[in-house]
Amino acid sequence: MSARPSDAAQTLLSGAILCDMTLPWGAANENKEQALERFIASGFTFVSFTVGMDWVTLEETVRHIGAERRRFLGQPDRFVLVETAADIRRAKAEGKFAAGFHFQGTRPLHRDLNMVEVYYRLGVRHMLLAYNEKNEVGDGCHERTDAGLSRFGIALVQEMNRVGMLVDCTHTGYRTTMEAMECSSAPCIFSHSVAKALNDHDRNITDDQIRACAATGGVIGMNGVGMFLADNRASPEILADHIDHVAGLVGPQHVGLGLDYVYYMASMEARWRANPDRYARGYPEPPWHFFAPEDLPALVDVLLERGYGEPEIRGILGENYLRVAQAVWK
Repeated sequence: MSARPSDAAQTLLSGAILCDMTLPWGAANENKEQALERFIASGFTFVSFTVGMDWVTLEETVRHIGAERRRFLGQPDRFVLVETAADIRRAKAEGKFAAGFHFQGTRPLHRDLNMVEVYYRLGVRHMLLAYNEKNEVGDGCHERTDAGLSRFGIALVQEMNRVGMLVDCTHTGYRTTMEAMECSSAPCIFSHSVAKALNDHDRNITDDQIRACAATGGVIGMNGVGMFLADNRASPEILADHIDHVAGLVGPQHVGLGLDYVYYMASMEARWRANPDRYARGYPEPPWHFFAPEDLPALVDVLLERGYGEPEIRGILGENYLRVAQAVWK
């Protein structure tokens, strides 16, 4: 990694819209304020915050969303709470930070399809189907079975399509993702996943999944977690290897960023130790390594060195996600 980014990388980053499709944002996560300021200082235009998880109740989720809406709406001089893709472009033009919400799992719905539109109106713009384990929708990627979508899962995908919420296949079992992408009438995403062909981890996705996502018109957000990227390494070069693989399969227009940056190691380690079924295989003893927001200029330099053009890099940094958001959000 170079000590200082090139002038070309700095110029490109200053003019680009930078979107991170996944920043974990649990109500009890430590170091949240510092993490938020780091993403702002690193030049990110938009970050999607996790405000609901498969193990959090409906009531807890609504309370958490309320607190985060107050955080961002209460500081209009600094933040834009995103409803449309145009809001992200407006935030860039006004020098503000754009915030969006998503769920990692569908249990905050409490098996009630009526809650999809409610959450959408509260700002939730994508929702992944199952977090590692089986739920009412389908199997997670660490489940012992590989069943497909349940009948409820099919109805849920249809309702998400209706209201304009992106169907997210990250953390979800292979067959469930393939059936979800087949039955969706709108582009789907993997908000924070990388290539299984480069690192055979259960959390990573196959070439079939990558092709199916691209066929919907969707985008795959590159995850920055070292244990998923390689053998607990998270360098810009390794992340670029995964970008190269996906771009080589389906084109760079289907690549984005979903760094999944873990800034709350104490509570993450405690969760991992307390839930061996949820984190079944491929999770080494800490310390774990992550691609940090401050590493983005070095990634841009690597992409430039590998021959990516400026329009392609702008797409990867944020424009590809904006294209999909504009097509799906209502």
